[in-house]
Amino acid sequence: MSASGAAPRATLDLRIRVWGMGADNQPFHQNANAQNVSVTGACICGLERELKVGDVIGVQYETKKARCKVVWVMEAAGLKKVQVGVQLVADQECPWLSQLPAEIRSNLPAPTPDNRRRSLRHRISFPLEFRDERVNTPMRVNATDISGNGCYVETAMPLPISTVLRLEFWIEQERISSSATVRTRDPGVGMGIEFTGLPDESKKRFQAYLDQQDPGISGPGQKAE
Repeated sequence: MSASGAAPRATLDLRIRVWGMGADNQPFHQNANAQNVSVTGACICGLERELKVGDVIGVQYETKKARCKVVWVMEAAGLKKVQVGVQLVADQECPWLSQLPAEIRSNLPAPTPDNRRRSLRHRISFPLEFRDERVNTPMRVNATDISGNGCYVETAMPLPISTVLRLEFWIEQERISSSATVRTRDPGVGMGIEFTGLPDESKKRFQAYLDQQDPGISGPGQKAE
């Protein structure tokens, strides 16, 4: 079965790290193998937890991370292992791109214009503090995918969608405080957060600051948000 539709595939066997929420509603984290890979997906073999079609999991090859959606699941007969086909979530960079043959890399999809995306997203680690005012417990995190409009935070126990948070971070010596809202939720992986209370001028200033912090800003694969 194909994990990536009509995209050309390469017969590789890559050692990867996989994490997420299993069908038993317990977070998991393990090593596995990516095979039959393409620029948009792979077959992941050797999983010890059952997954469901539609689940989002995190994968890492060497230093590259991405989020993938499960598109098919198959038990490996007699091995008590699970194989899944995955597709990269929209706007995620292919973590094993460097291992693919040149003729397959040339099939990398072109970015799709989206008028809702206004700011460059940076895949840099940026410290933030969130506070769920219902429990008033601070949550100090490093965003892994961030722009002036919002960020993605890796966490095994993401908050419910629409949860309102108090956001605080620093731009050099200035402390910024705003409200934020959880917009997407991937159990066992993380959550997407929009900076809902940040004025447009502050978003622009923060975006410019992020642009300065990202050493790869002029490199390929950058996406606008």
